[in-house]
Amino acid sequence: MTVSRKAIPRGRRVAVPAFFLICSFCALFLHGSVVNGICAEIVDDLGQPIKLKTGATRIIPLYGAFAEMLFSIGAGDQVIGRTQADTFPPELARLPSVGTHMRPNVEMILGLKPDLVIQSASRKDETPEISRLVDSGVPVAVFSAKNFAEIFSVVERLGVITGRNSEAAAFVRSLSQRLERVSNAIGAADLAARPKVFFEIRAEPLTGAGRGSIVNEILNAAGAVNAIKNDKAIVQYSLEALLLENPDYYIVQEGPMNKSPVPPAQRPHYDRLNSVRDGRIVFADEFIFSRPGPRCVDAVEFLAGKLHPGKFVK
Repeated sequence: MTVSRKAIPRGRRVAVPAFFLICSFCALFLHGSVVNGICAEIVDDLGQPIKLKTGATRIIPLYGAFAEMLFSIGAGDQVIGRTQADTFPPELARLPSVGTHMRPNVEMILGLKPDLVIQSASRKDETPEISRLVDSGVPVAVFSAKNFAEIFSVVERLGVITGRNSEAAAFVRSLSQRLERVSNAIGAADLAARPKVFFEIRAEPLTGAGRGSIVNEILNAAGAVNAIKNDKAIVQYSLEALLLENPDYYIVQEGPMNKSPVPPAQRPHYDRLNSVRDGRIVFADEFIFSRPGPRCVDAVEFLAGKLHPGKFVK
C-alpha cells in the first residue's frame, strides 16, 4: 500500500440537528462493508482504500481519539498498543506504548504484529515512520476529523473495519441524540444573543482556538459564539485584540499545550475583561475539548451547562 500525498479532503460542516436526522439513515454513509465475513474494506481520509481479509483484530491507534472510538464501539480487545501520552480509557493504559504520535517506534510496532495501524492526518505528507510501516506491509489508515460529522464518519468506518458495524451505528446515534438534546434545551437563539467566548489554547504566547478548530464546533453546539473570527484552527492572539473583543466568557484550556496556566484574574491587565471581573472563567480539559473524538460531546454538555445553567442540565 502506498500512502497518497494528495490533500486531505475537508468534510462538509453539518448543523448538529440536521446531522441527527441524517444519522437515522447512517447506513447510507458507511465508507465500506464486510462481505461474507471475510473482507473488510474502507476508504481513509487520504482517499486510500484499506482492505483486510478478515477485519482488524490487532490494531494500534497512534492517536488517542481513535483508541477512544474503538473502545466505545466494543472493539477495545482488538487494540494491542498505544502512544505514550494516551491513557484513556483506563484499560488502554495497560497496553504497551509504541512511542509518540508524531514519532512512533517502528520496531516496537512491527514486533507487536498489528494488522492495522491508525494515524491522524497531522501532516499532509507521509512521515518516514509511516512509510516504513507501509513498506513492511502493515496497512495504515489515516483519518482527519475537524467537526462532528467527520468524527461520526470515522467511528462508522472503524465499525466496518473491526466488524462492529451495528455497535458503531448505535454509538453514533447516541452521540447525535445527546447533541440534539443540548440543541433543543438551549434553543435556536439569535447569534447576537449568544455569549461570546474566548478559548485559550496556550497562555504564553497567548493563543486561541480559531473557527477552523473542533473547539469552534463545540462552542457552536453549546450555544456560544467564538470571539476569534480567524478561520485557522490555532490563532496567536494579542492582549490588545482580546481586550477589544471583551468576551462574555473566558475558557482556559489545561493540558500538555497549556501546562499550569496562571489564572486570568492574576494576570496583568486581564482585570479589564468583563469575564474576569465577573468571574465568568471556565477551565477545560484539553483531552476533552481539543481532541476530536467522542468526548467532544461531553465537552458540549459541560459547556452548555456553564453557559446556559437555567436551560440545560446534564
